[in-house]
Amino acid sequence: MVQACNNTAATRLARLDGLRGLAACGVAFTYHVRALYVEGTLDTGIAAVDWFHLSGWLFVDLFFVLSGYIFAHVYLGRALLSHGRGLADFAVARFARLYPLHLLLLLTTALLFHDRPENSAAAFAAHLVMLQALAKPVAQTFVGPSWSLSVEAVCYVLFALGAAAGPRGLRLVTGFALALALAMILAHAAPEGPYGRDNFPRGLLGFFLGQVLWHGRARLAQVPSAALVAIALAGVTIPATWLGAILPPALLTFPALLLLGLRMAWLESRPLVWLGDRSYAIYLIHLPLIELFVKLRGPLGGSTAALVLGQLTLVGTVLVLADLAFRHVEKPARGCLRDAWQQARPRRMAI
Repeated sequence: MVQACNNTAATRLARLDGLRGLAACGVAFTYHVRALYVEGTLDTGIAAVDWFHLSGWLFVDLFFVLSGYIFAHVYLGRALLSHGRGLADFAVARFARLYPLHLLLLLTTALLFHDRPENSAAAFAAHLVMLQALAKPVAQTFVGPSWSLSVEAVCYVLFALGAAAGPRGLRLVTGFALALALAMILAHAAPEGPYGRDNFPRGLLGFFLGQVLWHGRARLAQVPSAALVAIALAGVTIPATWLGAILPPALLTFPALLLLGLRMAWLESRPLVWLGDRSYAIYLIHLPLIELFVKLRGPLGGSTAALVLGQLTLVGTVLVLADLAFRHVEKPARGCLRDAWQQARPRRMAI
């Protein structure tokens, strides 16, 4: 049984990487893309299409669920967080994964948008120490989408401490995080969304729900795909009344999509895995690029041909920049930081 867990933990979940890439495109090219056009330009009157333009911000919640599942998959089977050295390695790996590109985009947007009143010294400091979810107004200072990074960081800390305390400790942390998240979201649920005050509970809910899905993966694998499709659709069609806009998709749609994604071989095709590898860069780069275009030229409008051309240009530019960032910033910085940490380990042990 232990050996089986080790093998499972060491296996890359390429299908979820592909799903993560699609989620990044959902945020970038269906929701935030609205900022590229004159208000109302993208409204079609078709509910299934307009959902993406109005509610595409919810794809961030899919990111949280995917992160929780993948972290459980990678770290829990091999008990990698059961000792101090494992916790330190975990912290360095997370820092190396998130911070270099975040810092580059923070400095870039500080230069490009220095004249914005909301880009204050306090907001810059919050971004610099990865507390940007506390910067006000949320998602409108410097690198807007990066608010979720500080939420993820909180989830990482809670997960690592819970895992280090053993299975019972992790269960307690998971239960506490889910109960707190549900209580906070329900306390001020509203159908419109999104609200900055929901950012931390959204992250807690999705990340630790992903943990629960991983622990129940054997039983959940027996659920028919048709039932999962029905659950996913229910989450986006339930009227957002007292539950608010967040809970139905967070509790139904995205867990169901994750479980379906594990069954879809096409999600691990080379193009989608390529997209998944660059999903972080897509997520961070797209909105500053849109804002820069609008600052220089103004929002787009006009004919259908102009809209299609604008969309294709945006997608192509973001993907090119994301690829460059992945190959020349993310991977090299990650390798350098991890190598430096490993080289410093013998000196620390000697001391």
